[in-house]
Amino acid sequence: MKHILAAVYLFVLTAGAALTAQVNPYKEVTPGVTGYRSEVLAEVMIQEDKFTRLAEAIPAEKYNWRPGADVRSFAEVFLHVGAANYNLYKLVGTPPPAGLDLKNLEKSTADKAKVMATLKDSFAHAKKAITATPDADLDKSIDWFGGKNTERGILLFIVRHAAEHLGQSIAYARFVGIVPPWTEDMQKKQPEKKEAPKP
Repeated sequence: MKHILAAVYLFVLTAGAALTAQVNPYKEVTPGVTGYRSEVLAEVMIQEDKFTRLAEAIPAEKYNWRPGADVRSFAEVFLHVGAANYNLYKLVGTPPPAGLDLKNLEKSTADKAKVMATLKDSFAHAKKAITATPDADLDKSIDWFGGKNTERGILLFIVRHAAEHLGQSIAYARFVGIVPPWTEDMQKKQPEKKEAPKP
């Protein structure tokens, strides 16, 4: 039991250290964003940090790589997330920029610089949308997949959707031998294991 508690304590310490090495939205409060919206914004900021750092770590020549013929490539996953950041937030009152071709965005390019720019711009849009959503609107009912949901539920869905694709991107990266940057950060902070002296 003591070993399990020690392991949990170590995990919490290293996770906290890793978070401060990246972005800490729980510490850096966005003015005017409180309650549930601040919690959603915090998760979106962490996802933005991880997506952009992972996208940067992927070599440009791997952006067309996919694990199978019928699944998205690295570029398509990142652009799919970008399209969702633009498309889904219109449900809570923030439409995408005019002239943006969301229908074809996912397959629009495999150029690393363009994909990263789209991803970053889409997260800026997402943060703006969360900030602009009034707390009073969170319980508003919306038609959703043949049923009903609230704006609060839509924000939760958007975070879950991006998290699924972050996991997909991490699996892709591992498959091609790339360690996620935040994992590298944690590994660098862990003390090196010293070998026990031989008798």
